[in-house]
Amino acid sequence: MERRTTGQIDWVSLPSAADLFGEMHLAELAPAPAPQRETVFHGLAVCVIAAAAAAWLSEHYHFPIILLGLLIGLSLSFVAKDPRSHMGLDFASRTCLRFGVVLLGLQVTFGQIGSLGPQPFAALLAIMTVTFLAGIAGAKLVGESRYTGILAGGATAICGASAAMALYGIIGRERLSQSQFAITLVVVSLASALAMSLYPILAEYLDLTDSQAGFLIGASIHDVAQAIGGGYAFSASAGSYATIVKLSRVALLAPVVILTGLAIGSAQSKGDDPIWKRLALPWFIVAFFAVVLANSMVQVPADLRDAALNGSKGLLLIAVIATAMRSRLDLLMETGLKPAIPVTIATLVSFVASLASAYLIS
Repeated sequence: MERRTTGQIDWVSLPSAADLFGEMHLAELAPAPAPQRETVFHGLAVCVIAAAAAAWLSEHYHFPIILLGLLIGLSLSFVAKDPRSHMGLDFASRTCLRFGVVLLGLQVTFGQIGSLGPQPFAALLAIMTVTFLAGIAGAKLVGESRYTGILAGGATAICGASAAMALYGIIGRERLSQSQFAITLVVVSLASALAMSLYPILAEYLDLTDSQAGFLIGASIHDVAQAIGGGYAFSASAGSYATIVKLSRVALLAPVVILTGLAIGSAQSKGDDPIWKRLALPWFIVAFFAVVLANSMVQVPADLRDAALNGSKGLLLIAVIATAMRSRLDLLMETGLKPAIPVTIATLVSFVASLASAYLIS
């Protein structure tokens, strides 16, 4: 570019007329800022703030906290475009999830499962099996992958978002996109919230006894807190029985994850891996089982158990928010509602099977 000068003044190199105070000129001359070291703080801090907002909204407006966390996380998906947030979001979606699942083990004992009795426990196993298979069949029906069906069926059959997060750790984002996972979580949370409101009313309309209503609600509602709340909405006796039934489902989280891992293998494994590699479990599932075993052998104070439950809910909420933030909304639009259909089918099958079992074992 030819420079026009008058005397000794280079007019082209001088700041533009609009730069009255020279900020643009000084900014061009300033050295580039040193790259920041990537830490977990940025992404994790956003997740914690979002979790606090979801907890406040849930407490004041009585809306399912997991669903609120999902919606807030999706609305903050632009944060994931900043590379500084990636390490924190990965930490929140993986490490917080794993410790949340481990703490959930303090709510379950083998004595609670034994108190259920052989016939109700066998019925519960049958309900969980047909619900799991219904999720897989529903995915096949709408042309989704079997991993979508496994996620939908497992989340519906066991304990909602907690089971979905644990199973997604086995499936892996390589085989199932985070957008599909986010839709599944949203629908599971919505279905659980609706069930908590509707199932006690349906149980009363069908003139079920306390034990029948407790079994129906505990065997079919996904989320732990909502299953217990739905049981107590019917009666105190139904609430106590629904708690036992629901916690028995939670205790089966580890066996279901083990069987799923054996059936599909990890995302990084090869199809011809030896059986001992396929038997290798995620450490948090082993830890969950160990905590259940310890909780069955040692009397844990009620205050510690309540604190562990709150801690588990908080960690799982943070993990859900981080996963939603990493979901691409453009892919969500492309995916549509097809991943929601397997959850809907599995939920309906779970209710029908639980109701039939409640009549049979009464």
